Amino acid sequence: MAELRFDLAPVSDALTQSIRVEVLAQHSPENSRPVEGQWVFQYTVRITNQGSDTVQLLSRHWIITDGTGRSEEVKGPGVVGQQPVLTPGQSFQYSSWCPIETPMGMMQGTYRMVRSGGEEFDIEIAPFALKARHTVH
Repeated sequence: MAELRFDLAPVSDALTQSIRVEVLAQHSPENSRPVEGQWVFQYTVRITNQGSDTVQLLSRHWIITDGTGRSEEVKGPGVVGQQPVLTPGQSFQYSSWCPIETPMGMMQGTYRMVRSGGEEFDIEIAPFALKARHTVH
């Protein structure tokens, strides 16, 4: 279980085996229903191959932690229905979303990659915050 970190920003940047993963998250108030205990966050990920080998993203493993410390794991093939191939210097960007039951939380995880020679490895998705703006009525 991931421990909730209150010091995180809604961005992250990690470099693992010459693959950079950058994330930007933001609250989606138009899709959230706070009265029903649902806050929705959109996040955009850019994966850049800074190495000399062609790589392919095979699968994802996310750990989503809400403000109470409750974690949920999400695993599956590819991202947004794709398993992108990245040649040296190439980037792939996508956006997705996740709902949580509190106005703040965090996400982190890994992507499973494979080199053109068949070697599989995991790359880090550094922790980033999910934070809704609070309003006073």
